[in-house]
Amino acid sequence: MRRFYGVELETRLLLGTAQYPSPAILARAVRASGAEVVTVSLRRESAEQRDGQAFWELIRELGVRVLPNTAGCHTVKEAVTTAHMAREVFDTPWIKLEVIGEDDSLQPDLFGLVEAAAVLTAEGFQVFPYTTEDLVAAGRLLEAGCEVLMPWGAPIGSGLGLNNLYGLRSLRAHFPEVPLVVDAGIGLPSHAAAAMELGYDAVLLNTAVAKAGDPVAMAAAFAQAIAAGQAAHAADPMEPRDMAAPSTPVIGKAFLG
Repeated sequence: MRRFYGVELETRLLLGTAQYPSPAILARAVRASGAEVVTVSLRRESAEQRDGQAFWELIRELGVRVLPNTAGCHTVKEAVTTAHMAREVFDTPWIKLEVIGEDDSLQPDLFGLVEAAAVLTAEGFQVFPYTTEDLVAAGRLLEAGCEVLMPWGAPIGSGLGLNNLYGLRSLRAHFPEVPLVVDAGIGLPSHAAAAMELGYDAVLLNTAVAKAGDPVAMAAAFAQAIAAGQAAHAADPMEPRDMAAPSTPVIGKAFLG
């Protein structure tokens, strides 16, 4: 079983905590998903909401591990400062590192991301970098001290699924021993299953569950899809073919003379 900075996870769905209709629905969705890790935005919980303490109590009651993130940060300094505050508030060395470089797509600034990752790992953080499927950037992040990579499937909140299957396959093939988590852009359980079928180790999503008509039912559906995708990958699926191949043997078939 793959370890995430020494931690083994029984379930491979990581769930975001933003945009839910109510704290009660969030709690039910987390339980339905079986998620052992939830992401939390320090800015949203401590600055924009007045009930941050109540939210923190809810997370503690759920008994899940917290992965704080630096959502909304656009510079290295901003991301590093937010990470320091998150470590103080949530008492964990884990940090999901986001350094946004482009506002429309929310694409990561790969140069700033590598720089911030190097700073934080040197300071004892265990960094989960939100990146793209770029192989060179992945190598630089690993050299900077990251032990996990989190490539996007598609732009955050888009629900488009896995936009670059070739890139994601290549990343998995180039770094077979590195824990890889598809993060962002997942819209349907089938997208999550496809990521697991590619050999990815987990999926992190938020909007697809939080904004569903029934977030609790959708969380359960994603849990089933991820389990199915993981099992399918372990079963060594057949390779696709360009030509048809009969599934019923033709040897010994009856014919008229």
